[in-house]
Amino acid sequence: MDALRITLQVLLVLSSFLLIPLVLLHKGRGGGLSDMFGGGITSSAGSSGVAERNLNRITVTVAVLWAVIIILLGLIQRVA
Repeated sequence: MDALRITLQVLLVLSSFLLIPLVLLHKGRGGGLSDMFGGGITSSAGSSGVAERNLNRITVTVAVLWAVIIILLGLIQRVA
């Protein structure tokens, strides 16, 4: 049970560190940090919907994985 808990905790840390930049890369109402790294390039290349949709899919997938890991860790804690 300890190996499973350690594995889930490592996955939680990795998914947390991956989720932070994924959320920050989204274009918000004010442009967000995605404009900061691309400058004028994001205004022309960022207009394609494919990149934004892929970013949305990856972000949602990582967020769901993050939530599932937290639920599993809570269940393991409750059983132990």
